[in-house]
Amino acid sequence: MNVLPESARVEGGRLMLAGIPAADLAAEFGTPLYVYCSQTLRQRASAFVEALDSYPGAARAVFACKANATVAVLAEVFAQGLGADVATEGELAAALRAGGRPELMVVHGNNKSDADIRQAVLAGAGLIVVDHAGELDQVEAIAAESGVVQRVAVRITPGIVADTHAKIVTGHDTSKFGLAPPDALDALEAAEALPHLEPAGLHVHIGSQIRDLGTYERVADWLVELISEHGLGDLPLLDLGGGFGIAHSELEIELPVPDAVEALVLHVAERLIAQGLPLPELLLEPGRSIAGPAGVTLYTVGAIKSTAGGVTYAAVDGGMSDNPRPALYGARYDAIVCDRADDPPSTTYAIAGKHCESGDVLIDAVDLPELRSGDVLATPATGAYAASMASTYNLVPRPAAVMVDGGRARLAQRRETVGGLLAREL
Repeated sequence: MNVLPESARVEGGRLMLAGIPAADLAAEFGTPLYVYCSQTLRQRASAFVEALDSYPGAARAVFACKANATVAVLAEVFAQGLGADVATEGELAAALRAGGRPELMVVHGNNKSDADIRQAVLAGAGLIVVDHAGELDQVEAIAAESGVVQRVAVRITPGIVADTHAKIVTGHDTSKFGLAPPDALDALEAAEALPHLEPAGLHVHIGSQIRDLGTYERVADWLVELISEHGLGDLPLLDLGGGFGIAHSELEIELPVPDAVEALVLHVAERLIAQGLPLPELLLEPGRSIAGPAGVTLYTVGAIKSTAGGVTYAAVDGGMSDNPRPALYGARYDAIVCDRADDPPSTTYAIAGKHCESGDVLIDAVDLPELRSGDVLATPATGAYAASMASTYNLVPRPAAVMVDGGRARLAQRRETVGGLLAREL
């Protein structure tokens, strides 16, 4: 199964993750359980660094912490030379705890609080991306308090609609993110006049789960034309965002890294050179494309039943609280029976969660060997936007997380407890 982490193998019918039987991880740490493969994180992060070396100017990648802000995951990614893309005070704190270098951090958010900005400025964040005109004065005031000059970029909305789910398209004309081109240009000019701001460039992000390289090339062409038309060639930075799509199941394809990213950065360079423009520093913001394939979620099967309508459900001990993507976006996943991974399938199951929603179905239909209560299932490609979007719906505590590498497992996040959830009550 090509959506499994790099270290995954099937040996004697058992799914192995970094040399450890997946079912043994479930027995030791409990389920639901997030399992992250360090080897996959390293390889996929390094692939971006390798691809960006093809750009003839300065270039770097910052990991989108919204995809997965688990400190142990971030530490693996930062060790490969990536910076951090953070959107809140909390993500900033996680990135710093993981050893992220402040000067490599990019701070996002369409409605940053004073606390978000103040902590970023105090940390020495290398770039704050301004998302609305009023934010200029907000950053200026906070930077003045600290007596620093804060480097900023302006997020511009190109009006380009990516071919992805409607809820994760961000570059269209009605997006809540960024500024229309005339307003973005005005914001750059206004930033020039503020003594505690240093306008550095433009940022664009058109969405997530994009699998067509041509979409990125269209955005690059649009930006280069805008820069040329408005005499912005002296801007030192251009941030193309992220959103590189991955496969969550065998039925999906992914945008291959590093080949697609190398093609993109060379395309940007060629267009800039053709217009007689200097090469700005180029930034990319991968998140899912690094963390997604590194993660597997383990569940224990409980109730199994067939309906009058012909659907056979196998219910697991998690669901939309630990992975809301199927309920939110209709995301498709696969499943593996951990101790019978190479047995032939015999039955089509819907894998249901335990929550009080009809929409709490992780997989609508998957062919598996006959399931029994107590079986451990693995759902691959859950390293992004599962843990980071998890909730405690029905007061179900969030799962533990384990890092696996070279035959060893390390607890990275403790499992929440019901007592811990109730500790917030007064």
